[in-house]
Amino acid sequence: MNKARRKELTHAKELITQATELLEEAKGIVETCKDEEQECYDNLSEGLQAAENGQKYEENANTLDEAFNSLDEAVDSLNEATGSIDTASE
Repeated sequence: MNKARRKELTHAKELITQATELLEEAKGIVETCKDEEQECYDNLSEGLQAAENGQKYEENANTLDEAFNSLDEAVDSLNEATGSIDTASE
């Protein structure tokens, strides 16, 4: 691989690193919100948990857990991409 392409790939890796850092930050925010929704649900009495608002808290917590998992998979994919770029740059 020539020097110019290696330089471009180094730039790509820098961008991937920035994206990974932003996704990690987003994961933290989503996880905090998920935990708060779950705590709201858990602190309700059984009767209120079965009510519409209680069900909404539980649904929100589950949906946010799915979002967290998707973000985690995205981070894993970016890390794999970085590894592939490293391999190609050798």
